[in-house]
Amino acid sequence: MSIPVAVDKLAEALAEFGAGYLLTASAEGRVKALTVEPTVTDGAVLVPGPSRGSAANIAANAQVTLVFPPAVPHGYTLIVDGTAEPAGDDFRVTPQAAVLHRPSAHSDGPPPPDGCGHDCRPV
Repeated sequence: MSIPVAVDKLAEALAEFGAGYLLTASAEGRVKALTVEPTVTDGAVLVPGPSRGSAANIAANAQVTLVFPPAVPHGYTLIVDGTAEPAGDDFRVTPQAAVLHRPSAHSDGPPPPDGCGHDCRPV
């Protein structure tokens, strides 16, 4: 199940998660995963100092994905797709789409705080 997250609510959603992963792909399609702890500033996700490998991938292919695993078992994963560009020593990711996701097999996970049940999660 996936629940869209509005870009203007991304900072609030991200505050519920710890470190995540920046996924980049080279021009040849090789995927690189890097642990990151980004912040949201002016509607963009700022990723501090990615590795040289990630920087090379972003130079070849600006499409990236950020993945933040659930904080609790069977909770939601935050997935953010966007485009990245250099911002000094860091990278600025402009989000194109964001969702909270968990498979139906994890529907026994914690319900949202508003009590709307396992099939919804307002953001």
